[in-house]
Amino acid sequence: MAGHWRSAELVGARRETDTARSLTLRMEGGWPGHRPGQHVDVRLTAEDGYTAQRSYSLSAPAEGDTIEITVQRVLEGEVSPYLVDIMEIGDRLEVRGPLGGWFVWDPASTDPVVPVGGGAGIVPLMCMVRARRKERSKALFRMLYSVRSPEERYYSGELGPPASGDGGLDVFVAYTRRVPEGAARHPGRLGIADLNTHGLPPELGPLCFVCGPTGFVEAAADALVALGHDPRKIKTERFGPTGGHP
Repeated sequence: MAGHWRSAELVGARRETDTARSLTLRMEGGWPGHRPGQHVDVRLTAEDGYTAQRSYSLSAPAEGDTIEITVQRVLEGEVSPYLVDIMEIGDRLEVRGPLGGWFVWDPASTDPVVPVGGGAGIVPLMCMVRARRKERSKALFRMLYSVRSPEERYYSGELGPPASGDGGLDVFVAYTRRVPEGAARHPGRLGIADLNTHGLPPELGPLCFVCGPTGFVEAAADALVALGHDPRKIKTERFGPTGGHP
């Protein structure tokens, strides 16, 4: 059940950036499946019995009894430094979930989608992209991803470069601090002009999923409303500096 803690073993790991790592966990007793956009709680227990837990978004659809999360190291964090830099294949921890029912996408839906991610906010959106691919969905996706530099870009092998898509998936990346050599766009925050040019027109009635730090989410959601998007079709997920999901 989603509310119960269960043991999980690390069976795979992939470095995304210098400060982020994707972890593949095999769930003891199986996994009930999850919806794109949901998250899990992760709990570590020290030898003296002290426990620490944080929430992390699921970054891919389930594969049998295995799940994937992507974790960004948080300075002075209790959980993320261990997950990113120390945990080895075969090590175990506890997981509770899947959790969350608001910030989710239904792969059976054919409505167009505008996923907007800031930094680590790309994680639950990547689960949506991968679920779309796995289910061979025909839903039109226009993703906008704001990240500080090319070195901090997650999933670069799947989402580019160059920023492009496959079969109805297009990806636009806005670098805020430093751009790749030869880039046409200067460094800068993702703005209303980017959303207007690289998103979808409100007349199509797209579902908009916005995830990232609070300031980014508020600015992007306000810009979408200013462009004429239906506020009822804008779903947001925020995270802060304390290690919470994404």
